[in-house]
Amino acid sequence: MNRTVAFFACFCLIFVMPHAGAQETFKPMSDIATFKEKLAAMSGATQTIVCNFVQEKNLSVLSEKVISKGQFYFKKENNIRWEYTDPYKYLIIISNNQLFTRDDKNQNQYDIQSSAMFQEMNKFISGCIQGDILKNDRDYAITYFESSRSYYVTLIPRNEKMKQMLNEVQIFFDRKDLTVSSLKMIESGEDYTRINFIDKKLNTEIPVEKFNFK
Repeated sequence: MNRTVAFFACFCLIFVMPHAGAQETFKPMSDIATFKEKLAAMSGATQTIVCNFVQEKNLSVLSEKVISKGQFYFKKENNIRWEYTDPYKYLIIISNNQLFTRDDKNQNQYDIQSSAMFQEMNKFISGCIQGDILKNDRDYAITYFESSRSYYVTLIPRNEKMKQMLNEVQIFFDRKDLTVSSLKMIESGEDYTRINFIDKKLNTEIPVEKFNFK
C-alpha cells in the first residue's frame, strides 16, 4: 500500500465494526440529517478505539490481491497508532502534530505543519474524529445510501490535493450503532484498497506508550 495513502487511511477509522455484507441492496438514504446527527453523537461519545484490521489491496498489475493485517489504536485528542503486523511490519503514529513512521530498516519523523499535503490529510482526519466530515460538501461530493443493515456513503474529492491521492472513498456504517464496517479507497482505474475492521473495543484504556515515538 502506498505509504501516503496508508497515512490518510488510518484517520478515517474513528468508527469500526465487522464488514458489511456484499449482497446488500442499497437505495438512496431517506433521512440524511438524522444520520449525521446520530453519527456526530456517537463520535462525541467515543474516547478510544482498539481494533484489528484486514486490508485488501488490488493492483491492476498484479494477478492476486495483496492481503495484510494489523492493529489500530485511537485516543482523543488525535493520538493514533496504525500498525501493520502481517505479512510485513510497518508502523505509523501521529501525536502532537508529529508523524512518525518505522519499518524494519528505517524510521522517520515529520512535522505535519511543514507539509501542505499532511495538513490537508490532517484536515480530513479532524473532520472524521469530530464526526462532521460529511458536512464538508465544499471539498467532497457526497452521496448517501442505505440498506436494512447498513449505511453507505461515497466521497469524491473536489480538492485538488486530495484528487492527487484518491478518486473516491466509500464508507460502510453498521446501521445498529453507526460504526464503520468497511472502508474502500479507490486510487485510479481498478486500483483500490479495502480495509475491514474486526474485534472492536471502544472506550478502553490505552497505555500512553502506544503513542510514543520509539
